Amino acid sequence: MSYTIRSLDASTWEAFADLVERNNGIFGGCWCMGFHPEMSHTNVAQNRSNKQRRVREGRAHAALVFDENGVPQGWCQYGSPQELPRIKHKRAYEKDAAPPPQWRITCFYVDKHHRGQGIARAALQGALDQIAHLGGGTVQAISEVTAGRQAPGRFLFSATVELFEQYGFTRGCQVGKHAYIVSRFVEPAWS
Repeated sequence: MSYTIRSLDASTWEAFADLVERNNGIFGGCWCMGFHPEMSHTNVAQNRSNKQRRVREGRAHAALVFDENGVPQGWCQYGSPQELPRIKHKRAYEKDAAPPPQWRITCFYVDKHHRGQGIARAALQGALDQIAHLGGGTVQAISEVTAGRQAPGRFLFSATVELFEQYGFTRGCQVGKHAYIVSRFVEPAWS
């Protein structure tokens, strides 16, 4: 399949909103706000409004994946630690805190009818390309190892360690039973 990657911004907001609405607000109404400081666990409309405001102000980043018909089917969210301060396994993460990265990749989403078609892979490559065009730097994620086990889908919103490793990330410390910090350096696009 052929995919087109576009940045989440004011020009792609409606496409992003369509994808989220087709999928019940994502994870019960998160609207991909779970790692932003103003996430509401009870107010879906507030999450939508907050996400739209962040996108309009350039304070939300994602690589959106569009299929051959121009329909969005998934994304990979990334941003600075200031933009995305909430992380999984925070206590273990802070225990062995390395220097903070310039970028975090916090979550992926693929439309429930299009999983297993390479969309998460395309989204990750798109996010890394966008990060390169924004100056590059160290990119970090916290993800789950799935080799040798069947992992529940609800734990894989941050993709898999194996996927990240295919894109040059290396495992750092373990922060959960199956969760690891993965990181890599992305060269600036102009170097």
